[in-house]
Amino acid sequence: MAKKVAVIGSGASGLAAIKCCLDEGLQPVCFEKGTDIGGLWNFKEEALPGFGSVFRSTVTINSKEMICFSDFPIPKEYPNYMPHSLVIKYFRLYADNFGLLKYIRFRHRVDSVKPKEDFAETGQWDIAYTDEEKNESTTEVYDAVMVCTGHHVYPHYPRDSFPGIDDFQGKTMHSVDYKDFRGYENKRVIAIGIGNSGGDVAVELSRHTKQLFLSTRRGGWIMNRAASRGLPTDIWANRRWVDALPLWVKERIARRTLNQRFDHAEYGLKPNHAVFGQFPTVNDDLPNRIITGSIIVKPNIKRFTKTGVVFEDDTVEDDIDAVIFATGYRFNFPFIDKSVLKVENNHVNLYKYVFPPSLDPPTLSIIGLIQPVGAIMPISEMQSRWATRVFKGTTKLPTQDVMFDNIRKKKLNISERYYQSQRQTVQVDFITMMDDVAEEIGVKPDWKRLFFSDPRLALECYFGPCTPYQYRLTGPGRWEGAKEAIQTQMYRVKYATKTRPTPDQSESRMMGIFMVLMLLMPILILAWKLKF
Repeated sequence: MAKKVAVIGSGASGLAAIKCCLDEGLQPVCFEKGTDIGGLWNFKEEALPGFGSVFRSTVTINSKEMICFSDFPIPKEYPNYMPHSLVIKYFRLYADNFGLLKYIRFRHRVDSVKPKEDFAETGQWDIAYTDEEKNESTTEVYDAVMVCTGHHVYPHYPRDSFPGIDDFQGKTMHSVDYKDFRGYENKRVIAIGIGNSGGDVAVELSRHTKQLFLSTRRGGWIMNRAASRGLPTDIWANRRWVDALPLWVKERIARRTLNQRFDHAEYGLKPNHAVFGQFPTVNDDLPNRIITGSIIVKPNIKRFTKTGVVFEDDTVEDDIDAVIFATGYRFNFPFIDKSVLKVENNHVNLYKYVFPPSLDPPTLSIIGLIQPVGAIMPISEMQSRWATRVFKGTTKLPTQDVMFDNIRKKKLNISERYYQSQRQTVQVDFITMMDDVAEEIGVKPDWKRLFFSDPRLALECYFGPCTPYQYRLTGPGRWEGAKEAIQTQMYRVKYATKTRPTPDQSESRMMGIFMVLMLLMPILILAWKLKF
């Protein structure tokens, strides 16, 4: 009989996990405590405890060719950066195409995941869950578990770090509860934090508030969605030849590029850390809102008063109506037995961010617990491909010593590159992470073989954007459409923006050739006459 796998959560990671189980002949059962697929991307009008949700205005910070699943390109008609409604629509297309919905039990909350008493022999788990529609609790046995609950559910809300906050008469909240600007019109508001949530909240509210103050302890580097020639930034940045450059070279190029857009020091945003020393903030409008005065950048808050705040530079802002904490999230897996997985200050010991190294046999995996400089969905899918093959027995993990050594090295690399923060504990680079896991299952492109068999494709893969399709060219899970998807990816990128007829580039090239010939014509005539 096929091994029975419990998949917890039906967001981006959960959907990929279900599909990968089916690809490997496993039997998935997905537990989703909500009423729909999509997880974080499923916008909810009201904030619900235990559920992450995007803002009403949220748009992806990675482009569609980089975030898609590796064997299911996003339709060419979709914009390169998609609003949450189109992300959900894509998930539905994916789920319908591969027949995933029938494996999902909606309104089923997992209460506990515990190894069975005979776990050492069987590797099986007791899954206790509640059918919230029937209000019935049940325990079932599963051969393996894939935890796909994400890490944007439990807010990090450091109220205790701000003296006087309990006496503050205005409103305080975490951005997890923020939905849109309504209720903040003509108010004086402070947003704390300059990550992607903080930047988005500040920019949106600044169009409606009397004044928006953006409080940042460290500052940050601000990236644009559109880069050279209007192409998506990640289409340029996520290329293998770029990834191969020394970090100091990439740092110098990135710093110069970002400061050419606007001088971060002059805008009060320049941090002490390097561009690649933090997770990037992607925001197209922040400098425009600062230069028009609708956003005023301030340092960290020293203390609250009854009606305002005192900042660390001793400046005071009074008559503050609301303070929104965009201070990130903490990891938590309350349903997993502490003997299996323990979280301390957002640190979790996982081999390549997936497998608890002490667990033998390795029948539990954590999917999507990473913060990539790049898209998370293809990495979650790659992790799922690896985990299901480990469950099936076709791929083996190394010894515990090797796994613990790998974990120590990754933690050391993070501590050397990033400033110390619980936000930076699962930072990874997109190509490095994809290749690292791809090697485990034999799907990393073989450059030598590819160059000799299809040199044009090899060059396109190395010098062009490293899209997820590259990991379907060879090995287990090979997809016949991968080559075509790679060769047509720039067509899909440009299709979404070129929505009216313009002079074709080929016409421009022909006109250029014609002009050169016209200039050369008198010279050729003169040379002809002199010869004869």
